[in-house]
Amino acid sequence: MKEQVEKALVKVKEMLAAEGGSIELVDVSKDGVVKVRLTGACGCCPMSQMTLKMGVERLLKQEVPQVKEVVSV
Repeated sequence: MKEQVEKALVKVKEMLAAEGGSIELVDVSKDGVVKVRLTGACGCCPMSQMTLKMGVERLLKQEVPQVKEVVSV
């Protein structure tokens, strides 16, 4: 599943790069929790939690159905 998540994150990185940010994959647990770190402009943006849930999590769940949740660390 980790490889699928990494592949899907390429699309997310392109989206975030347009706003001056990026994302790093930290871990993928066996129970479907993906841990990421928002960097660049996204790391300090007050809207980062909305981006994480409404953008990143939604896209990852579409691309990798085993993903249950995305959390920022």
